[in-house]
Amino acid sequence: MANFSYEIVKHIGVISEGTGGWTKELNLISWNGKDPKYDIRDWAPDKEKMGKGVTLTAEDAKSLLELLQGLDL
Repeated sequence: MANFSYEIVKHIGVISEGTGGWTKELNLISWNGKDPKYDIRDWAPDKEKMGKGVTLTAEDAKSLLELLQGLDL
């Protein structure tokens, strides 16, 4: 597995909580010292383990917001 670093720059919120205390979260994360991006993924309670996720630029996040606002939820 490749080495990488991350810093949770801003915790925005918890989307849901699963078994064992894992949470699906929206955070602003800097990966490998690069500019922070919006990130949606599952996290273990101690934030030492994570699941696969989706990383979005600000532009991507704006587009996603527009798509979600158009849904009839």
